[in-house]
Amino acid sequence: MKTTPDGRPIPPARADERVMLEAWLDLHRATLALKCSGLKDDQLRLAAASPSSITLLGLVQHAAEVERNWFQRVFAGQDMPPIFGENNVDGYALRPGRGLDEATAVWRAEIARGRELIADASLDDSGRLSAQEAGFVGDQEVSLRWIMVHMIEEYARHNGHADLIREQIDGLTGA
Repeated sequence: MKTTPDGRPIPPARADERVMLEAWLDLHRATLALKCSGLKDDQLRLAAASPSSITLLGLVQHAAEVERNWFQRVFAGQDMPPIFGENNVDGYALRPGRGLDEATAVWRAEIARGRELIADASLDDSGRLSAQEAGFVGDQEVSLRWIMVHMIEEYARHNGHADLIREQIDGLTGA
């Protein structure tokens, strides 16, 4: 596998659909990790810009919740509680004792569990949305293909937030 100079996997220029979707998702996961690397705890807790309270640490926690939601709850139909508590269902709220190492370990565990659940699935296999979620999508069933494209979009959007936060902290841009 080819990688960027900073070690992120480069999606293949030619591959089947499944390989391509997984590669792009892995690139975006690696990008979020890169944006958080080398920072101190207080830097990871800096909010993007008023009035937003989004932080890099909060983005990692949110990514863990998103991974759990789409692969375990929606695709596999598992009844899973929010990772960071019922009062933190989106994962953004920070706790003083939880730092990047713990949040990253949880996030990586959620990624691994999602990979297990979809390993033998077809991109045409479907998961079920709640009635509320279906209201946004227009259908109660979504294919694994839809979920993977949505996950790429979710990470890409939040990596844009991470870019701005990181640039505000130390001037690092790009990637």
